Amino acid sequence: MATTAVAVKRPVHPDRIFFPMLCGLMLLLVWLGFSKTYYAAGMVHAKLPSPTIHVHAIAATLWLITLIVQIGLVSARKVKLHMTVGLWGFSLAAAWVVIAMAAALDALRRNFSPPGSGLDPLTFFIVPVTGAGLFACFAGWSYLARRTPQAHKRLIMIATIAILDAAVGRFPYTVWPSLTGLKQSLVLFVLLAAIMVYDLITLKRIHRATWIPALALIVVHLTRIPFGQTHLWMRFAAMCQG
Repeated sequence: MATTAVAVKRPVHPDRIFFPMLCGLMLLLVWLGFSKTYYAAGMVHAKLPSPTIHVHAIAATLWLITLIVQIGLVSARKVKLHMTVGLWGFSLAAAWVVIAMAAALDALRRNFSPPGSGLDPLTFFIVPVTGAGLFACFAGWSYLARRTPQAHKRLIMIATIAILDAAVGRFPYTVWPSLTGLKQSLVLFVLLAAIMVYDLITLKRIHRATWIPALALIVVHLTRIPFGQTHLWMRFAAMCQG
């Protein structure tokens, strides 16, 4: 008697829903922050203050595009191609850190501080420096954990969250005038909380690759401005300013 093979459709893993949605939300935040001054302004034709800032913007955009591609490859179960593209991604991440530091120095030497922030440019310098530092640490850890998917994907996402403060920091001039100071950090904290809640629902615990970088990011955000106002940091920033 002939038997009929019945195709069994595998259930969609919640990771394939949650992480693309989280990525989409991060892209929305970037668009809301930079659409007027960069993306809708023609990107390379946008009136940015220096060529260094242009390069920084291009590198950040390439990182976001790479993130989208990588999430798409995982969702399509193209794991080998995902790993191949990942080598490019980590090279880009390393380059981005260098470019971000160059952009931070460029802003410092232009005496830049966000309008209305009330921060001395020497103090504000700590914001992009710590953002790049957190990204470097989390992306580096993600590379070391690339054979452990659960840790790898969380670290990459939190590394990206760590650099979203540049976009959220422009909300007062674009979509949310009252979002100033530490309120901006709360937007990032909500994204971290979303990952923690997801962990509790799916893993019944908060993954160490979630809570360790999340805690580090929160501590840095809560302490960096007070530290940036110390004599020690101001002297260091003044030396960097030249």
